[in-house]
Amino acid sequence: MTIAKTIAPLAVALGDPSGIGPEVTAKAWMARDIARLHTFFAVGDARSIEAVWRGPVARISDPSHAADVFQTALPVIEVEDAGLISPGQPNQEGARCALASLEMAVGLARSDSVSALVTGPVSKINLYEIGFTHPGQTEFVAERCGIASANAVMMLAGPTLRVVPMTTHLPLGVVKDRLSIDLLVSKGRATAKGLARNFGIEKPRLAFAGFNPHAGEMGALGREEIEIIAPAVAQLCSEGIDAVGPMASDAMFHPRARATYDAAMCCYHDQALIPLKTLHFDDGVNITLGLPIVRTSPDHGTAFDIAGQDKAEPGAMIAAIQMAASAAHWRTLCQ
Repeated sequence: MTIAKTIAPLAVALGDPSGIGPEVTAKAWMARDIARLHTFFAVGDARSIEAVWRGPVARISDPSHAADVFQTALPVIEVEDAGLISPGQPNQEGARCALASLEMAVGLARSDSVSALVTGPVSKINLYEIGFTHPGQTEFVAERCGIASANAVMMLAGPTLRVVPMTTHLPLGVVKDRLSIDLLVSKGRATAKGLARNFGIEKPRLAFAGFNPHAGEMGALGREEIEIIAPAVAQLCSEGIDAVGPMASDAMFHPRARATYDAAMCCYHDQALIPLKTLHFDDGVNITLGLPIVRTSPDHGTAFDIAGQDKAEPGAMIAAIQMAASAAHWRTLCQ
């Protein structure tokens, strides 16, 4: 698919300046032609890029200037000084810079100065130390967009699989208490709408995984499937959404099964992320559905242990930039 040249550039918030965000962003720019990347610019401290990469960097003051320099240098809109930058050694100054970069990039996306937002990896521990109160970047972006976090859906996507964890970073022992018919219906609605709006899928197909082994064996191994998942699927179907389940999760992710749905709706974090990362460890993308803006992120962390060593693979960042541009393009067609 050819991305419309009329859409604005993308903003890439660099994330923690001591992590691999600056490196993979620079490497993505180096692959701009072969990967056919839409024009993008980085938001953050340009010194964090220069600390790990010797390529050309162009400091710009406005998103509209990105296209003028993109073919010859990586454009960067700078935020506050990140202090001493030492790859692999995060600090509070870097966390403040990461937060300021995210804040600015979200503002640019909300103002339509950019067509999409790509967020680099951050250190939650360091963010918490400076007073960050959100569980993660997804919830922060949702709040800044005026969307309740419950209505923002995290989807992990690769070339052959999309998954939605309907609960995220929770101990397994409390997951079943968080599952409800209302939650599953809300996530299903947002996912179906997001697949149509961001991926151009006219009639999205959702497959709901069971919570218990063998999808509960008709109640013998648990009743969550009978009391929560099946009623939620029935309600979605009554609303015209193509939903099936509950399905035994151990049989949902082989190639023939994956061909029958557009997104797997999973009950908990690992049920969704283990198959996704098994299939797409180097090119998995986190895309947030339910927002008025397009937001994607590479599905990996800060990797402080390899930062500054030229070891970081840029595949996930490249995929996140490609998916952000594609989603922005589909949205223009749906308007």
